[in-house]
Amino acid sequence: MVRITLTVNEVAELLGVSITTIYTMARLHEIPHKKIRGRVLFHKETIEKWFTNEEVAQ
Repeated sequence: MVRITLTVNEVAELLGVSITTIYTMARLHEIPHKKIRGRVLFHKETIEKWFTNEEVAQ
């Protein structure tokens, strides 16, 4: 089974930023995420599209 979600740690590593940065971005709604039973999760394809769009916009 292929996972479609990423954890905070995985997103931080993927983007090359700290875990604290990802938590802060999620809290400020700067990065698309879902909270499921207290866990912050990210849809892999959504994060890839979000990052690509953010990169082009800057």
